Amino acid sequence: MHDSTPESLPDPAGATDTRRAAQSPRRRRTVLLAGAAGLALITGLGVTGAAFAAGSSSLADGAAGSGASVTPTVVQAWGYSPYGSGQGGYGYYGSYGYDPSQSGGSSSGAGTGTSSTAATDAVPASAQQTAGVVTIVSDLPYQNARSAGTGIVLTSDGLILTNNHVVEGSTATEVTDETTGQSYTATVVGTDATHDVALLQLQDAQGLTTASLDTADAAQAGDAVTAVGNAEGTGNLVAATGSVLATGASVTTQSESGVKGETLDGMIQIDADIVSGDSGGPLLDSDGEVVGIDTAASSGSTEIVGFAIPISTALDIAAQIEQGVETDTIEIGYPGFLGVEVGSSRTASGAVVAGVIAGTPAADAGLAAGDVVTGVNGSAVASGDQLSSVLAGMEPGEQVVLTWVDASGTTQQATVHLANGPAA
Repeated sequence: MHDSTPESLPDPAGATDTRRAAQSPRRRRTVLLAGAAGLALITGLGVTGAAFAAGSSSLADGAAGSGASVTPTVVQAWGYSPYGSGQGGYGYYGSYGYDPSQSGGSSSGAGTGTSSTAATDAVPASAQQTAGVVTIVSDLPYQNARSAGTGIVLTSDGLILTNNHVVEGSTATEVTDETTGQSYTATVVGTDATHDVALLQLQDAQGLTTASLDTADAAQAGDAVTAVGNAEGTGNLVAATGSVLATGASVTTQSESGVKGETLDGMIQIDADIVSGDSGGPLLDSDGEVVGIDTAASSGSTEIVGFAIPISTALDIAAQIEQGVETDTIEIGYPGFLGVEVGSSRTASGAVVAGVIAGTPAADAGLAAGDVVTGVNGSAVASGDQLSSVLAGMEPGEQVVLTWVDASGTTQQATVHLANGPAA
């Protein structure tokens, strides 16, 4: 995946203090829906199913601060629409996403309730706080959206650590080095959706300032911390101070649209005011070293509850990704992509094609909505879930023989080569 041989992961020493400071202080606000507070993954998104909220949050047995708990509900989350104009193009989006042709950030979610303007001060991040920090913007063309997040520089030739949900669904990603202001095209080296970690490689990068990482001393309850990130996708890094409430926390997320969520264990629970767009950014200790990756936070509550992945955990996963070996949770590079949306039917035996994306292998093969895929490489396919499962194990460029029944009842067959899919 790399244009050149990358450096080893990572040597955090030697981060410098040279960069441009964020331009101006801002006010952060949370969204309150029907008076219910919730937890949300904190990438800035304007996309169907992009608003995630926690179904539960608890501390692992024996964790510091044992006994504390959060009872969240499903809520909308603030998203990022680069197509909008009013209010800086920001709005809140629920499970139905948004229409990018509309100006401003319009509300089109399934949730109901009123929004709150409860706010706390956010300050521009200092040069020391933003050394080795990048901002990330990804294109999500199959959802007609873009996402904004944050990343951490691991090597001077451009290995970037971030959350999986920052780049999930993306086909193109641009990363800006906030030390120099220079932007780079990034490719996805690999992802781990189960643990919400992704590793990116910048093209033609060299001499980048790396982040200073603290892998020796794990965060402890009561520690002072600072969360740095691309809050609300503005491109200006800001810093939010707080303290560690507990370690070993577990968070289970789910989407408003019912999309399967994830359970993240061993998290650092904090009260720093982190919001959409901060995902993938550094959680700094009192020495200014990275102890975690900002990942999730409450939405709709004046009492902030945030969660970060310990940096040692994230680096272990990044090292496995860099080795290039896929596992049950790790996907190397981009997945193979057919280009169909599958539905369900009580009468058809097979994978019902609900839609076909233009310009994809499925469209080139002549598949159309209403067709039923009945076989892949000579093996029967009984459902949409089975088709998805079979294709998930295939790589871009792999040859696939598809068998399907069209709307007239005629059996068709074609050989296709899978394309590069959106990041898993």
